[in-house]
Amino acid sequence: MKRLMLKLWISLFAAVSLAAPAFADSTAPSEERVKELALEAILENPEIIELAIQRLQQVQQERQQAAVIATLETRRSDLERDPNAPVLGNPDGDITLVEFFDYNCPYCKRAKPIVEALLDADPNIRVVFREWPVLGEGSVYAARAALAARQQDKYEEFHWALMGFRGRAEESSVLEIAEEVGLDVEKLQADMKAEEVDGHIRLSMQLAEGLNINGTPSFVVGNTVLPGLPTEEQLAAAVKVAREAKE
Repeated sequence: MKRLMLKLWISLFAAVSLAAPAFADSTAPSEERVKELALEAILENPEIIELAIQRLQQVQQERQQAAVIATLETRRSDLERDPNAPVLGNPDGDITLVEFFDYNCPYCKRAKPIVEALLDADPNIRVVFREWPVLGEGSVYAARAALAARQQDKYEEFHWALMGFRGRAEESSVLEIAEEVGLDVEKLQADMKAEEVDGHIRLSMQLAEGLNINGTPSFVVGNTVLPGLPTEEQLAAAVKVAREAKE
């Protein structure tokens, strides 16, 4: 409601600029008169509100896109080459695909076979996983456990197992899956407290904000940001564009 009211106020002033007559400095209208003129203009031309809101939305989108481009330019290394981020696929691949995900996100789980198929189809893809737990305490616990599993060289196995789990990731289910993949649970719980784990999640939050990512899953390849669940064809097309841009 507050945003709508703000937009309406902007519309009022836009109406004045579009419909009010020009005034010399000596005859400038009072604030009350400005409001009256704005109201009169809107009553006579109600489409002004819609035009003003459309323009406001366009300006906001342009600013958001500019911020995304700036983040891609200034934080490319953090996004693609963070040594504290898990990498699957070909570590020396020519194209990097970054996925922001949450283990309790149903769409992330639906993206699992899509990412696997892309990895099977393209041997020159390296996938960087950004643990971005945004769906509650269970998600945070799962993300911390997955990152800690790197200390036992079982991140990939554990990651796919968590993604394939049909229930909700909570402490009990995460530890049960950890045992199933052969992790030392006691060591895992100790490693979950490491600064590297905190640092990874903290950077994920910063990058997501800079890229205007609002939900999971979200993918970044080259200069393309793909929010939501993509098809395998969409991912492959984005990879193709990024590869052609490097040639």
